Amino acid sequence: MTIVIFGGNGDLAHRKLLPALYNLHVDGLLPPRIAIAGVGRKDTPDAAYREFAKDGITKFSRRPIDEQAWQTFAAMLFFVKASLDGEQVLAPLGARLDIIEHERGLPGDRIYYFALPPALFVPTVKQLDRARFVNRTGDPVARLIVEKPIGRDLDSARAVNDAIAGVFDERQIYRIDHYLGKETVQNILVMRFANSIFEPLFNQKYVDHVQITVAEEEGVGTRAGYYEQAGALRDMVQNHMLQLVALVAMEPPHALDADVIRDEKLEVLESLRPIEGAAIDANVVRAQYAAGFDLGKPVPGYREEQGVDPCSRTETFVALQIFIDNWRWAGVPFFLRTGKRLPKRASEISVHLKEVPPILFNANPAARLDPNVLSVRIQPDEGFSLGISSKLPGPHVRVYPVKMDFHYGSTFGGSSPEAYERLLLDVIAGDPTLFMRRDAVEAAWRWVMPILERWAETTTDSLPAYPAGDWGPVEAGQLVESTGRRWRAL
Repeated sequence: MTIVIFGGNGDLAHRKLLPALYNLHVDGLLPPRIAIAGVGRKDTPDAAYREFAKDGITKFSRRPIDEQAWQTFAAMLFFVKASLDGEQVLAPLGARLDIIEHERGLPGDRIYYFALPPALFVPTVKQLDRARFVNRTGDPVARLIVEKPIGRDLDSARAVNDAIAGVFDERQIYRIDHYLGKETVQNILVMRFANSIFEPLFNQKYVDHVQITVAEEEGVGTRAGYYEQAGALRDMVQNHMLQLVALVAMEPPHALDADVIRDEKLEVLESLRPIEGAAIDANVVRAQYAAGFDLGKPVPGYREEQGVDPCSRTETFVALQIFIDNWRWAGVPFFLRTGKRLPKRASEISVHLKEVPPILFNANPAARLDPNVLSVRIQPDEGFSLGISSKLPGPHVRVYPVKMDFHYGSTFGGSSPEAYERLLLDVIAGDPTLFMRRDAVEAAWRWVMPILERWAETTTDSLPAYPAGDWGPVEAGQLVESTGRRWRAL
């Protein structure tokens, strides 16, 4: 196998891809014969590229450099200069790859990774086609990994998908969402369908509501150019959060086959109740962070960040109330929130079960029992917990909430593999289960488009604001409290 990383000297390769491949090598999970070729515009000798990779691994790998393992891994790394401008510009890349594969005894099976700005997806795939790098028959193997976002609206997503489909067959395309590679996200299916205690509860009969929070502590940082064009709805909700909704809400698949699981997730996305017109104003809250504090240090507001339009209307926070109109979830609200400059970095799914009847231990209206909550922590403290009510020791009947808690780190020891490790390994193995299919990407865009169009029609210059370091605007709290509920404290 040869892994060809377009954008091989970029930030994603430096921080994520090369450290992930190194860790797979240390674990003995890479194929015994493999080459990794970075591709970029700069003329970079192989030795310099190996130093670039070593620096990224030293800084960002979950385990330290082992010199013996590094020497073996470094021998797999190469760099090829290539531009995407003009005709047949990938001919030198093809010639170099042929030499590398011949020297290493490789059969010509290749994975092409687009670690590129989204605007370069279509030109690059067209260049691969012109260079005759891709064979749809699968011999030799050719697979494509595309980073999100796929487009910035439904029409552009279709255009990207059409261009890619003109060169690659759908079974060769892996649209990567790193959230789906996290161990806890993968464990959602195991928790639901391998434990008879949980699955019978996942329906409108027992669940009062579901909350999904993806909180980021940092601000926009150096990504202002991208974020100004995206915003929280495009950046997080359309992909990550709707995929989490699909995993929590999907029906039991009849097999672990990739397309069986992806069919069930698609069913959830297609069952989302449309939010249109005035319903958007009632069920969707957007806001920007203003100046505030991070760990006691003053930080600027979004509009004061470098590279941000001082009159920007890009949302850095969004909260939604959504419904899934199917038999299992009819009438159960799902509350989603995500934002930057929130008090902590945390991602959690919490399933709030219905209250016990107001009799016996729950008879006092002034001291209602806390409903049971099943919480799935995606990051940073991976694991899940179940809150239950228990009697306090002593002669009197006093009920107190306690937590049954599972932590990945303390139970299994060591550090969990990074998301990119699992996802890269799946592409090498040809397993698309954790990757988004074209129909799911476009179904998610179809659902968010009325919200984006409503916002585009709004002429006001101001958005609700929240101080950096707070849990969002007051309107987000009101969204949940108007239903008699409240956001779960993280």
